[in-house]
Amino acid sequence: MLCLMSPESMVPHDHPLRAIKKLADEALTELSPTFDEMYAESGRRSIPPERLLKGLLLQALFSIRSETQLCEQLRYNMLYRWFLDMDMTEPAFDRSSFTKNRERMLEHEVTALFFVAVVDQARGAGLMSSDHFSVDGTLIQAWGSLKSFRPKDDDDDDDDNNNGWAGFKGQKRKNDTHESKTDPDAKLWRKGKGKEAKLSYGGNALMENRNGLLVDFRINEISGTLEREAAVEMLAENVDGSATVGGDKNYDSDAFVTAVREQGITPHVAQNITSHRGSNIDSRTTRHAGYRASQIVRRRIEQIFGWMKGSGGLARSRFRGVERTRLAGYVVAAAYNLLRMSRLIPQPS
Repeated sequence: MLCLMSPESMVPHDHPLRAIKKLADEALTELSPTFDEMYAESGRRSIPPERLLKGLLLQALFSIRSETQLCEQLRYNMLYRWFLDMDMTEPAFDRSSFTKNRERMLEHEVTALFFVAVVDQARGAGLMSSDHFSVDGTLIQAWGSLKSFRPKDDDDDDDDNNNGWAGFKGQKRKNDTHESKTDPDAKLWRKGKGKEAKLSYGGNALMENRNGLLVDFRINEISGTLEREAAVEMLAENVDGSATVGGDKNYDSDAFVTAVREQGITPHVAQNITSHRGSNIDSRTTRHAGYRASQIVRRRIEQIFGWMKGSGGLARSRFRGVERTRLAGYVVAAAYNLLRMSRLIPQPS
């Protein structure tokens, strides 16, 4: 029996992925010159880079745990094949396609460009505020294990020594003297006092307050001042003119408050008053209703981090190194914005 069907006919017209696909395709169209440079001109027929990028987008949207599982799903999941513009007979590509093309993605910074294109779409649709923003940071667990965190001068080829690092109770380990032999870019860090220290990266986000969309998102090597330094850089590159920025107590520092005020931005950060020092934010700022509103809205950024880690798969990096982790972070950030935009932009009946 012969049955003529297409993936397009099998996807309901009111499926929520249709709006996301339309927005994603529009953003990818702007990146066509970059994809032309990435496409291999010799050897076997290469998989279009935009298809691989949309495959990573599917991973974030549907919480697919690995590229291997995605390639398996492409053999029989018509929804995924439709999203990637694959017909009924086209064979699913192998997971090695992601591995071989990841270096090209890193070289051309294609995921960062894709995220920027999605942000520009939101601005063009009038979904982003230009006056009120929020900043915050989070820890992203690295792929390396605590057993791999050893002295920097330790010999990796010494098998007997490696086996001895299964237990390290009572030994002092610091980022100055130790590093992960699996992922040297990761740092041993903890979220607060009494919390467990883990090998981590620092993720920092800039959110606009109107609809809770990401304006910027970055992943870097963690440090004690990373949140404030990254916030100043993101504000300088994305905010023009007078605006307000909300933040938690960690941003109540003289360096951060002075830096954003020099940019013409009013800091609406939570006051960090301790027994030995006062806050850098006084009543001239806190007395206004706008300050209280910023403190309420800024908590929405925690919902973004919750989705990115819980659904987007960013709780723990799947890759070694800060560059590959950053590549995945931009895809997850773009997926969050696309999901929000698909609900905010009216769809034709």
